[in-house]
Amino acid sequence: MEIERKFLVDSDTWENYPKPHPELIMQGYLVNSPEITVRLRTKGDSGYLTIKGATKGISREEFEYKIPANDVGEMIKLFQSQVLTKRRYTMVYENKTWEIDVFEENLRGLILAEIELTSEDEKFTLPPFIKEEVSLNPQYYNSNLIQRC
Repeated sequence: MEIERKFLVDSDTWENYPKPHPELIMQGYLVNSPEITVRLRTKGDSGYLTIKGATKGISREEFEYKIPANDVGEMIKLFQSQVLTKRRYTMVYENKTWEIDVFEENLRGLILAEIELTSEDEKFTLPPFIKEEVSLNPQYYNSNLIQRC
């Protein structure tokens, strides 16, 4: 079960915030519907196949499998014309891991932060670069953002 909250990031604060080196992520979807998504992703030198169920609040079923990155590239070429590209910064703030995605190409300027939780009511502290929560706004789901790529 994936329990995730998502936030818009203030670009000015983020620009001046100390951050680690990012990983390049490229992803496409073989199936992209409200009931199920099947995502192909390269992250650095690794490839992943991820299957996610329907979102219910901030939770959904998720299964992820490591596969050869070359296979991901070939499957995206064969089966998916739209590719979402972003740079991911993974960092710890107040003992919680945050993933900050800086989108590229047609989504340039969009920066989203995500935190995975162990329960929907888990407490955490927001980093100073957070602007507003968009967890329940489907416009900010990667499966919808790819339509703009």
